[in-house]
Amino acid sequence: MIGVISYLVFFSTIAAILAIAVLGLNLQWGNTGLFNGGVVASFGAGAYGTLILGGTPQDGHWGGFELYYPLALLGGMIFAGVLAWVVGKLTLRLRHDYLAIATFGVAVAFENVMRNATTVTGGAQGIRGFERPLQSLIGSGFTYNLMFLIAVLTCLALVYVFLERLTVSPFGRLLRAIREDETAARSLGKSPDKVRLAAFVTGSVIIGLAGSLYGTFYAFVSPQDVLPILTFQIWAMLIVGGAGNNKGAMAGAFLIWGSWTFSGWALSRFAPVEVQLYTGSIQFVLIGMVIVGMLLWRPQGLFPERLVVSQPGGGSRGKTQAEGLT
Repeated sequence: MIGVISYLVFFSTIAAILAIAVLGLNLQWGNTGLFNGGVVASFGAGAYGTLILGGTPQDGHWGGFELYYPLALLGGMIFAGVLAWVVGKLTLRLRHDYLAIATFGVAVAFENVMRNATTVTGGAQGIRGFERPLQSLIGSGFTYNLMFLIAVLTCLALVYVFLERLTVSPFGRLLRAIREDETAARSLGKSPDKVRLAAFVTGSVIIGLAGSLYGTFYAFVSPQDVLPILTFQIWAMLIVGGAGNNKGAMAGAFLIWGSWTFSGWALSRFAPVEVQLYTGSIQFVLIGMVIVGMLLWRPQGLFPERLVVSQPGGGSRGKTQAEGLT
C-alpha cells in the first residue's frame, strides 16, 4: 500500500510539472495561435539554468554557483525567457507550418548543444551535484516527495490563476483578436508583432518554470531529458485536453501522462520479449496516433475553449468555440 501511494505521489508530481508546461504552450497556441515546435528548448533552458546556478561545483564543466534556490529557479526561468526572446525576434514573422519548422529546428539544435557543450553542460553525462532545497531538513524519502508535490501543485495553481486572469483581461482579448484576424487588429492600431512576442516569451517562461521544477525533482538533467519527443508529448496533452481552455490543458496533461506510463507498464508486463525491445518506439507511435485521432475525431479537444458572448440586454454567457461558430 505504501508503495502504491509513493508511486501516486511520483506520478502526480511529474504530471503536475508537465501540466505547467502545457499551460505555457496553451498561452502560445491556444490563445495566440503561435505554433511552437520548440517547447523542449524552453523546458530544457529552465532545467539547465536552475541546476547550473544552484548546483555545487563539479569537475569538468562550468557552473555550480550554489545560488539560493529561489534565485536559481528564477534564473532558469529568465534563461528560458531570454532564449524565447531571441528565437521570437528571429522567427515570429513566420506563419503556421514555417514557424513550427523553425522552432522545431531550435529544439533540435538546443539538444545538440547540450550534448556537445561539455564544459558548460556536462555533455552526455549531464549536470549532477544539485542539492534539492530543504532536503537536509526534511530528508530524502516519501515525506520530501510529498512536500515537493504540494509545492508543485501550488505553482500549478498560481500559474492557472495568472493565466485565467490574463485570458479575460484586455491583453487576453487582444491575443485572441490577433489569433482570429491579425489584419483587423492591426487596423485598430495594435502591434501584432510585439503582442505575439510578449505572449511567446511569457509562455516560454512558464514552460521554463516547469523545466526548473523537473530538474529540481530529479536533481539531475541530461540531453536525454530534452529530446524532441517531449515536445510531441506536451502537444498531445494540449490537443487532447483542448487548446484555449486552461482546465482542459491540465486535464490533458494528466490523461496523456497516465496513458504513457500505463502503456509502458503494460508492454513491459504482457508483451512478448521481442516486442518489449521496441517499447519506446511503440509509445512514440501511440502518441502520434493519439494526436491524429483527436484531430480527426474531436479537433477542439475534450474541453473546448469557452468564449464569452454578449446577450441582448447586456448579459453574457459562456459558449464553447464550436458553439460560437454556429
